[in-house]
Amino acid sequence: MRHFWVTCFLASMISISAAAQPAPVSDADMRSARAVVQAQLDAFAADDGPRAFSFATQGLREMFGSADRFMAMVRAGYPVVYRPASVAFLVPEWLDRELIQGVHFTDEQGGLWLALYRLQRQRDNSWRINGCELVESHARTT
Repeated sequence: MRHFWVTCFLASMISISAAAQPAPVSDADMRSARAVVQAQLDAFAADDGPRAFSFATQGLREMFGSADRFMAMVRAGYPVVYRPASVAFLVPEWLDRELIQGVHFTDEQGGLWLALYRLQRQRDNSWRINGCELVESHARTT
C-alpha cells in the first residue's frame, strides 16, 4: 500500500512540474513578437506617433489617450528606446499569458539597458505591446 501512495505522490509531482514549465515559444510567435517591437522602434525613429501608438494594446491606448501623450512619455521616460544607438533582441519567453520580449539597447553614451516588453495576443491573432520595463546596467560599452 505504501508503494501505491509513493507512486501517486511522484506522479502528481511530475504532472505539477510539467504544468509549471512554460511551453516553448513557436518560431512564428517569436518572429511576430519581434516584428511588432521592431515596427514600433521604426515608428519612433521616424517620429511617427500614431504608428508607434498603434502597436500598443487597447488598454495602453486608453491610458494615454493620444499618440502625442504616448510619444511625450516615451521621449521623456524611455530615451534609449526612442533613440537607441544599437538594439539586440533576446529569445522571448512566456510569462502567464503574455510573451516577454527582452531587448538589449545601447544609448549614445555607451550605456547598456534591458527592456522587457510584455506582448499580448489579440483576438485577430496579432500581437500588441502591453508595457515595457526598462533597467539600466552599470556596465558600459567601449
